[in-house]
Amino acid sequence: MLKSVECPYCGECFENAIEPEDGSQDYIEDCPVCCRPIEFHTESNPDEDTVSVTVRRDDD
Repeated sequence: MLKSVECPYCGECFENAIEPEDGSQDYIEDCPVCCRPIEFHTESNPDEDTVSVTVRRDDD
């Protein structure tokens, strides 16, 4: 499932692949535009095939 997220550094939107089967996760991934590290927090419900994504700066 692709989710659109906005980089908390440069403000550019990009799509990120999230799998609902993976459950809740915390991970860091670099922005594909400005290459800065973004902290991702995902909450998913595989039964309903829904995912919520929260992003924040790595230096917050």
